[in-house]
Amino acid sequence: MSEHLRQRGQKLLAQARADANSPAAILTELIDAFGSFKENNAGKIDGIEKDIDAINSSLAALKVGGGSLVPDNSAAATERSAVGLFAKNGSDAGIKAMARPVAGMSSDSDPEGGYLVTPTISKQIQRKVFDVSPLGRLARRVTIERGDSFEEPIDPSDIGAEWVGEREERPSLTTSSLRYLSVPLHEIYTSQPITQRLLDDSEINVGQWLEGKIADKFARTEGKGYVTGDGIKKPRGLLTYSTSTDKDGVRPWGTIQHIITGVDGGFAAASTSVNGGDALFNVVYSLRAPYRPNARWLMNLSTAGVVRKLKDAEGRFVWADAREGQPASLCGFPVELDEEMPDIAEDSLSIAFGDLEQTYIVVDRPGLRLMRDPYTAKPHVIFYAYRRVGGGLQNSEAVKLLRFSAS
Repeated sequence: MSEHLRQRGQKLLAQARADANSPAAILTELIDAFGSFKENNAGKIDGIEKDIDAINSSLAALKVGGGSLVPDNSAAATERSAVGLFAKNGSDAGIKAMARPVAGMSSDSDPEGGYLVTPTISKQIQRKVFDVSPLGRLARRVTIERGDSFEEPIDPSDIGAEWVGEREERPSLTTSSLRYLSVPLHEIYTSQPITQRLLDDSEINVGQWLEGKIADKFARTEGKGYVTGDGIKKPRGLLTYSTSTDKDGVRPWGTIQHIITGVDGGFAAASTSVNGGDALFNVVYSLRAPYRPNARWLMNLSTAGVVRKLKDAEGRFVWADAREGQPASLCGFPVELDEEMPDIAEDSLSIAFGDLEQTYIVVDRPGLRLMRDPYTAKPHVIFYAYRRVGGGLQNSEAVKLLRFSAS
């Protein structure tokens, strides 16, 4: 309160004491004094209000920036204040100032700047790539809508025919005999628990990723069964059937002919009288003409590395590299790499050659069945998937196997 107001109040108090019967005069004097005070101090009040607003703005900026309400001069406080002001009112003056080099700030320490360097989160999951057997792709595929097996009559036999004269009796001839091809279905399944929170909060489509992973795993498991499966609760593999050196029409139906390399666990060495590549040509010409147009080789990468070095009797490589969109070829026929085929070893059946569509059959029920179970193991959601599929040898004369043995 100013000195003038104090003196005026004292004067009015004295007058009131002297003349208690004149309140109107006293009230008039008080009103005049207040008006004079307001006029003299209006500018100061406005200044105080502006200062209060500035303080409130600073406090709000500190709260938004996540910093302490106690001012400090550290680099971290500067960061928080700048980010807080930008979040509150869009002012980027503080952030622009921070763009200049500041000693002591670095991304490898969170308090000194690391909080501003956030990682980039990918929206896809990188996963390991596996090899899938091509036999399932090359084989004949049959899809059935009902039942637990597939059966089909086949005619592996021939009928007799003889020349006769006009008046000669017609002798009895060999007649055809039918057989049944039977391929049972087997069930393959998998399950994967995922927490509900991960499904809710993840930016990645976890369900789509899981479905692709399951399909890939099923394809690899089935491919292994098509090559080496024992037929017990799984397909019977191509390499599990009986083999013989007998030619077509001589060995029993369902037995595959094998050709030997002449050497245990390998090809004949170049120093011998037998060329190593000769065994491959022996395989090619043991397959009868009806099966050659769609014939191809089947081996793994390790075996291919050995075969790639072989030459024929004229010194030419029997392997031709892929070019112009055409696959690699061996003795003029395409090569398919199948990692389920065994490595070269003593008595191994490491190479197959033939029309694989006529050789092997895959039977399945359509689609992959996927069930979502959010109740059994809370808080996990269990994804349960299964598929029914079977496979087996269809025509034992449409394929030949190379056996790495001396006899």
